[in-house]
Amino acid sequence: MSTERSLILLKPDTVKKKNCGEVIKRFEAAGFDIRGCKMMSLSDEILAEHYSHVADKPFFPEIQAFMQSSPVIAMVLEGEGAIAKVRDMLGPTNSQEAPEGTLRGDMGENMMINVCHASDSPENGEIEVARFFDEAEIFAY
Repeated sequence: MSTERSLILLKPDTVKKKNCGEVIKRFEAAGFDIRGCKMMSLSDEILAEHYSHVADKPFFPEIQAFMQSSPVIAMVLEGEGAIAKVRDMLGPTNSQEAPEGTLRGDMGENMMINVCHASDSPENGEIEVARFFDEAEIFAY
């Protein structure tokens, strides 16, 4: 298994409910290394790029409004097989279908209010990390 990096965005629901510490604690307990972390407000431009696969859909303005309703916490998680392991920890995108014990099952509400975004492939992990972080913001220790 190879070392992979995943972009994590702790979404506005996680920030507003003050669940960030619990989510980060679970990622660290699972053995992931945090290589970058920052709080940021998301611009229209970065959201259009990040959600380009749905930016032309009628529901995109709702996603945009939600993702801009508070700052998010962006992180770079790294570890062996990080992509699949993180996604297993999250559970299904629809929190209503996520089992108890997963992040979304324990803290999410629905398809959009679902704790955090995580990269879905090693390739997208690298693309998304580069979208949200400059190389100087990613640390090895």
